[in-house]
Amino acid sequence: MTSISPAQFHSATGVADWRVTAIGPQAVFVAPSLIEGSRLVPVVVAAAERHGVRPDVDLRPEAVVVRVPSGEDGIPAAATDFARAVSEGAASLGLRADPARVQSVGVYVAEHSGADVRPFFLAALGYDAVGDTDAADPLRSGPVLAFNPLTGDAPGRGRTHLDVFVPADQAQARVDAAIAAGGRLVDDANAPAWWTLASPDNHGVDIASWTDTYE
Repeated sequence: MTSISPAQFHSATGVADWRVTAIGPQAVFVAPSLIEGSRLVPVVVAAAERHGVRPDVDLRPEAVVVRVPSGEDGIPAAATDFARAVSEGAASLGLRADPARVQSVGVYVAEHSGADVRPFFLAALGYDAVGDTDAADPLRSGPVLAFNPLTGDAPGRGRTHLDVFVPADQAQARVDAAIAAGGRLVDDANAPAWWTLASPDNHGVDIASWTDTYE
């Protein structure tokens, strides 16, 4: 399968509604009702069949979320034609895209270097193992988990932080909103790829946008 980078995806015509997060290209089309949103579903299915793409479709009363999951090789090249067809169908139905609602969430579990906690989380969540370090919901509705060994830490102290992947053009606003809501900036050395924030009680959150611009 031919694959493309996020930058190549965004360089295509007709994909302005879409943004790339850690799970792949994604668009959110606002709908005034469940019935009106449901009219986009057959458009998505037809485009998927026509272009050989296997998308995820999340129909809600407020919006329709359409994602093209990235595989091990990256974004399928056919995703651009698929995205264009879906956007054209949404426009014909009067559904507008809202890039500010696009996001994906990952949970990073820090574990002592002598521990292996992934089997526990796989069993408890019903997740599938992905590669050597990650775990994923087989239906791709829950957050991806990644397990990061630590050295020099105390055994028996489990720690986690969240990675929130947002569109590159929405990242600064998300950071500003989190700080205004009581958070603090821990590290912006890697901005605009990602910012590390902490909650008022020191919970860690990274706001990441690099997946939307990666070459």
